[in-house]
Amino acid sequence: MRRTARLVTGTALAVVTAGLAVAPAYGGGTGSLDVYPSTASAGAQVTVNTAACGEKGTAVGDAGSVGAGTFTLAPSTHEGEAIGQFQVPPSAQPGTYEIVARCAEGNRQVTGDLVVALAPAAGQQVQPHGSVKTGVGGALGPDPVQTAAGVAALAVAAAGGTWLLHRRARGDVI
Repeated sequence: MRRTARLVTGTALAVVTAGLAVAPAYGGGTGSLDVYPSTASAGAQVTVNTAACGEKGTAVGDAGSVGAGTFTLAPSTHEGEAIGQFQVPPSAQPGTYEIVARCAEGNRQVTGDLVVALAPAAGQQVQPHGSVKTGVGGALGPDPVQTAAGVAALAVAAAGGTWLLHRRARGDVI
C-alpha cells in the first residue's frame, strides 16, 4: 500500500513538474486586456492596455456594455502595449461590465472586466439617511408632533383604564 502511494505521488509530481517546464516564464498580459482602475465610479476616467496586438499594433476598444461606446488603443512605449482611455458615463449603473478590444491586424480580440461601484463625487462625503428596517418601533417616524400625539393618546388610555378599574373596585356600575 505504501509503495503504491509513493508511486502515485511520484507520478503526480513528475506531471506537475513537466507542466511547469512547458509553461512560459512570463505571460506579460499578451492575451488579456488590463483595465485600470479595475473598479471605478460613474464619471471616472479608465485606462486599458494590452500587448496582444504586437509591438506597434493598434486596436479598437468597445466599452458599449457600460455605455461609453468605442475608443482607440494606440501603440505606446510602455512594454510594447497599446493603450487607450474612455470615461465611464455618469448614468452607469453599478455592476461588472466586459470591455473588449479588437486588434487592427489579425482581428484578435481580448477582454477585461470593469466593476462600476457606487461612490461619491470627488470631495463629497456621503451622509447616511433613512431608517433602519429592524421591525421594532418607528411607526410614527421622527416627527415630534406625531410623537406627542401618540404619547397623549397613551396617557388618555392609561387614565381611562385606571378610572374604570377604580370604579369597578368600588362596585359602581357603568
